[in-house]
Amino acid sequence: MIGIEDVRTAARLIEGRVVRTPTVVSPGLSELLGAPVTAKLELLQRTGSFKARGALAKLLSLDPARRAAGVVAVSGGNHGVAVAVAAGMLDIKATVCMSRTAPARSIAAAEAAGAHVRLTDTMAEAFELMERLRGEGLTLVHPFDDSLVAAAQGTVGLEFAEDLPATGAAAPTDVLVSIGGGGLISGVAVALKALLPGVRIWGVETVGAEAMSRALAAGGPVPVELSSLVTTLSAPSVSQMTFEHVTALVEDVVVVTDAAAVRGVAEMAEHAKVWTEPAAGCLIPAARLVLDRVGPDARIGLIVCGGNATVSDAVRWGVAG
Repeated sequence: MIGIEDVRTAARLIEGRVVRTPTVVSPGLSELLGAPVTAKLELLQRTGSFKARGALAKLLSLDPARRAAGVVAVSGGNHGVAVAVAAGMLDIKATVCMSRTAPARSIAAAEAAGAHVRLTDTMAEAFELMERLRGEGLTLVHPFDDSLVAAAQGTVGLEFAEDLPATGAAAPTDVLVSIGGGGLISGVAVALKALLPGVRIWGVETVGAEAMSRALAAGGPVPVELSSLVTTLSAPSVSQMTFEHVTALVEDVVVVTDAAAVRGVAEMAEHAKVWTEPAAGCLIPAARLVLDRVGPDARIGLIVCGGNATVSDAVRWGVAG
């Protein structure tokens, strides 16, 4: 497992190349949920999500030979864009494997950044293609099964804890983090458990993208059938590394419906004045469930992980309704 020093090392590696996103008290969400809410607005990160941190850290760690050979990534959207942009910054050739179910905006953004995008019918097939290309000599930039990537994603939690005093808010008792493959929650949990003793970390998934909750039930990673519209959380399985971090550091994983996640997008827009994707919108219904479990004296922290959604997406999801 990674430790807090791994997260601090990753922070030094990417310092000055990523945005130190705001940590803010949200009066609107506090009123909505009936508990104090502090949010880390990682949707304001380069490429619109936390994925920029891990992708950049991994590419910066490569030796000249691996940089020259190029890299491959697999993504439901945000990771692919992050790898494409980071590779463009460092003049590295990148191939991104994505499912056709990925947001059209993400596919276009990865291509615009200079990556060669390879589309498949399903996410499982995208992972299989990635493995084939890896076997042909490209260096894998895995979205979550990589200790450096997880440590770099953990810098989100490091900044959250370091910037809390400036908000004037008391430290949260409970922090919610969305889970796809588990890289973000693994790194954030390491950082927050080290810096905010006693904090409880909760994972959040959507129905049809339940790789971590299924793994916890099975005692280890298992393949899952994906059906959630939340493609950025749709990993076909978690890794042994992320499973072990969640098992050791996370209180529980809460699962909400796609419809609840979409309503959360609208609630974030109305009450927090930020435009998120459903992978972050799902935090709102999950926070209600957590508050039901832990009681009214809780203070909530939200890692608002990404905002890569368009108005057209919102119409398709029925956000207005």
